Amino acid sequence: MLKSMTGYGIAVTDFANAKYTVEIKSLNSKFLELALKLPKSFSDKEFVLRNECSKQIERGKVNVAVTVEYSETQKKSASIDSGLLKAYYKQLREAADELGDSGSNLLQMALNFPDVVKYDEDTISDEEWLQMHKTFNAAMLDFQKFRSDEGGVLQQDLIARVKSIYDSLRKIEEIAPKRIPQIKERLTLLLEENVGKENYDQNRLEQELIFYIDKLDITEEKIRLTSHCDYFLETLKSPDANGKKLGFISQEIGREINTIGSKANDAQIQQIVVGMKEELEKVKEQLLNVL
Repeated sequence: MLKSMTGYGIAVTDFANAKYTVEIKSLNSKFLELALKLPKSFSDKEFVLRNECSKQIERGKVNVAVTVEYSETQKKSASIDSGLLKAYYKQLREAADELGDSGSNLLQMALNFPDVVKYDEDTISDEEWLQMHKTFNAAMLDFQKFRSDEGGVLQQDLIARVKSIYDSLRKIEEIAPKRIPQIKERLTLLLEENVGKENYDQNRLEQELIFYIDKLDITEEKIRLTSHCDYFLETLKSPDANGKKLGFISQEIGREINTIGSKANDAQIQQIVVGMKEELEKVKEQLLNVL
């Protein structure tokens, strides 16, 4: 089953008068681009969470946000850096005087500046880490389910488009044999009009026709195209992440379609080839979002 690189998962739990929230979002990317936001008290667990994200998410532009909200009775003790507070307040007062502003709320503004108020969040208990880790795992499950659901929709669309290419190839197989007598008739008529029926060697014409028709033969391309499409559908069924592999197979499909179009020498076949190219482009667009 395919997985989409686009995903979203969230989990919220309450433990010891604190609320733990983990939110995971991802978008398309060729590689894993992970942005992990943690409370200061869990900063020593960053490597553990990054390692787990790398194993489970694999690819995508991913944002993981972990927050902990404590109740009033459980809030960590706080201290004020008076020196930093005075420095901020002084700068705000000078700016207010220069601008002619009363500056009635300068103290509150200074208190909100970074590092003025510090909470005692340097340590966490084993129970807190265990609870947060459980919340992380729950969010990851929700995230992976979202990816799988989106991947299922993508898979059905890809199957339909590859089958459309199959159907177009069947039409080409019906039309292709009719080209030979048409080509022979056209060349014979051309010679008769410009050289005269009695002035060319019929045997030589047959030899040249065989050489010319051999260049227009698309049997090998049809066989390879069928094989590539079969391989594409087989790869879709794999439980592994195969977005890149499917991209490579789609390139091979495109090469065979282009060769059929260039060798066809038939307006009807070339029109069908255009339709096949349109379907393939839509396949490639969808694969950009496949893990």
